[in-house]
Amino acid sequence: MSVRVALNDQRPWYTNLDVIAGKVILSLPRRETVTAITVKLEGECKTRLVGEIPVAIGVMGRRTRDEAVETEIHKVLYKVSTLFPTNDILLATASGGLTLEAGLHEFPFQLKLPFNNSCVDADSTYVALAGLQVHTQGNRDRHVRKTLPPSLHVFQDQAFIRYYVKATVQRPAFYKENFRSEVSFQFFPIEPPRPPAPSPEQPRSESYARIAHAFAPTAGPPPTAKSRGLFGEKPAVPGPDVSSLLPPNICIDGRLPDPAIITCNHPLPLKVMITKLNDSSAALYLQLLQIELVAKTRVRAHYLLRDNLTSTVIISKSNMRTRLPENDKTMQIDKGYWSTIHLPNNVAPTFDTCNISRSYELRIKVGLQHGVDDHVFPELVVETIIMPVQVFSGIAPPQALLQAMASHSPPPKPPRPHVMSSGPHVTSSAATSNLSPHPLNAAAAPPSSSHAPQPFQTGQTHLEDPTHAELPTHPEGPFPDEAPPSYEEALADGIAPVDGPRGAYSQGQEGGSGGNNTPGEGGKAG
Repeated sequence: MSVRVALNDQRPWYTNLDVIAGKVILSLPRRETVTAITVKLEGECKTRLVGEIPVAIGVMGRRTRDEAVETEIHKVLYKVSTLFPTNDILLATASGGLTLEAGLHEFPFQLKLPFNNSCVDADSTYVALAGLQVHTQGNRDRHVRKTLPPSLHVFQDQAFIRYYVKATVQRPAFYKENFRSEVSFQFFPIEPPRPPAPSPEQPRSESYARIAHAFAPTAGPPPTAKSRGLFGEKPAVPGPDVSSLLPPNICIDGRLPDPAIITCNHPLPLKVMITKLNDSSAALYLQLLQIELVAKTRVRAHYLLRDNLTSTVIISKSNMRTRLPENDKTMQIDKGYWSTIHLPNNVAPTFDTCNISRSYELRIKVGLQHGVDDHVFPELVVETIIMPVQVFSGIAPPQALLQAMASHSPPPKPPRPHVMSSGPHVTSSAATSNLSPHPLNAAAAPPSSSHAPQPFQTGQTHLEDPTHAELPTHPEGPFPDEAPPSYEEALADGIAPVDGPRGAYSQGQEGGSGGNNTPGEGGKAG
């Protein structure tokens, strides 16, 4: 006996509302009794972490530690369809197995990808003994019900998210193994609803992050290089007198349309602005520019946590010596440096599941010098701006779905209790800007001669303290103004698949996928 799954239209990746159609092909060399033939559409998030945990208190009060390997699996997608026997066959036959003749049998199927995950905690202990499977359920209190996450195969040894279609041929005798076959595919989700486009009367505000810097006073004239002529070196031309030059105080801004969203397979809608805060006559020179997208992947395996940081460099230029225009105190770096560079197709959108989450921040590094009359001073200041951003897939939802959401009004919310906050009020570095274009008020961050960016950590595994779990913070308190918009499965029943640009998405080779004709491991149902 052999069984395999054949898809009618094998695409590079699928998205929500797509219909995966195909057939299960069963080849029998002889007559065979079969209980059922099922096909399943599955998606799973699997994590595996190694860490040390305290196990006991030894002599002299010292804690002994032991190494633990924890694995956590969540089923984010699970849809089952029985292909054989059909209802008509069940009504016409008695209970028990059904006999199929030798030859080739094909069973077509169609499965539609939903919007939200249907997480069932599959983390459990399996004991296979003579066809008996003992299943112990794990913790069900941590499930996250959100949009299906994208396929992810970056950290094969720690975490992956994969999707597949699996066919199972069940046989009645307990001593006969079930046969299974699966085909993996990549998934790329539809993006959440975006805010409405701004109107001419009320333009969209901007999210921004900024940092200030003050150049040091100049002790003497800027250095001048000797020029080489036809008959040897010419004497250097003395530089201008800078004893009374006022060193510039500057502010560097990174700005994105609010909310701060960047899109897969699209350029960054970024503006980098530099503003003089005093009346210095010195010119500014751009020497270094680097923009990178840093992804933070949080992996959880029960009480073990690990944060993995990966970086995608979008642009990196040095030794530029580009003089910035001085028409106004506010100068904007030419967007042509990055406006034609698209995000690579292996960048996954922001997502959150029970045991894996992905968030992003944009790091903009700017190196500046100042000078007078084409004479550049040696002081080079390099500042780093960090902007938290969301990454959207770029797959717009169908218009029929947006109209259905607009007509589906939620019930009124109960009034929120008044919350008294204690302690200092902390504001984020990236906030909605409703201020004037001038990027700094008098009471903003004071100029600083140096700024140390946050350390770049590749990953740390640590224990989670359940009594000090992280809670979301909001400027207004712990209760947000309203829940983010989400898609309801009931609204998507009659919606056609996406008919529009889909971009590209690739996560390389998938991990953990099984091959064809895989016999069952002691269980009758796969």
